[in-house]
Amino acid sequence: MGLTDELRARVYDIWRAILTHPFVVELFRGTLPLEKFRFYVIQDYNYLITLTKCQALIASKFDDPALMREVLELALADVSTELENYNKLLSRLGLSLEYVVKVRPSPTNTAYMNYLLSTCSLGSAWEGLVAILPCYWTYLEIAQSHVDDLRGNPMDVYREWAMVYLSSEYRGIVERLRRIIDEHGDYLGRDFDKLLSIFRQASVYEYMFWDMAYRQEGWPI
Repeated sequence: MGLTDELRARVYDIWRAILTHPFVVELFRGTLPLEKFRFYVIQDYNYLITLTKCQALIASKFDDPALMREVLELALADVSTELENYNKLLSRLGLSLEYVVKVRPSPTNTAYMNYLLSTCSLGSAWEGLVAILPCYWTYLEIAQSHVDDLRGNPMDVYREWAMVYLSSEYRGIVERLRRIIDEHGDYLGRDFDKLLSIFRQASVYEYMFWDMAYRQEGWPI
C-alpha cells in the first residue's frame, strides 16, 4: 500500500459522506435544482483560481527542477481541463466570467481557500501536495461511483460537467499527483501523522464545500 492509499484508508468515513452527499447524488441523477448548481459553479470557479495559486506556491518550494516542472505541468493540465470546462459552462448557465470572479466567496469557501493558501505558504512542498490531493482525488471517485446514474441523467449541463472527471486526461492528473507523493513515501512516512492531519482536514473541507453549495450558504451580515 502506497502512502496515498494509506491516507485514503484513514479518512474512509469522510469520503463516504462525500460520495453520498445529497448534492452529489442529485447532481448525477439530474434532480439537483439548477440554482444550486449555478451557486456551486460560481464558488468552485473562484476556488480553482486559488488552487492554481497554491500549485505555483508548491512548485516554488522545490529545489529539484524536475519536481518543480511536474507540479507546474499539473497546474497547467488542471487549468486546461476544469477551468476550461467551466468557461464553456458559464454562458449556458447565464453567467459571465466578469460576474463570477466578483462574487464574494462563501464563508466555507473562504475558509477552505485560506486553509490551502496557509498550508502551501507556510508548510513544506509535500504538505502542500497532500493538502490539494483530496480535491483532485475525491472528484475522480465521485464520478466513478455515480457513473451509472449519469447515464440516465436528463440534464445535459450536468452530464457535460461530470464527463470531465471521467476523462482519461483527468484520471491521469490524479494518478500523476499520487505518484509524485508515493514515490517519496518512505521519506514522507516519518511525518505521517502530520500529513494525515492535513489530508483529513482538506477532506473535511471537501465535504463542507458540497454541503455549502447545497445550502447556498451566505454571509450572515
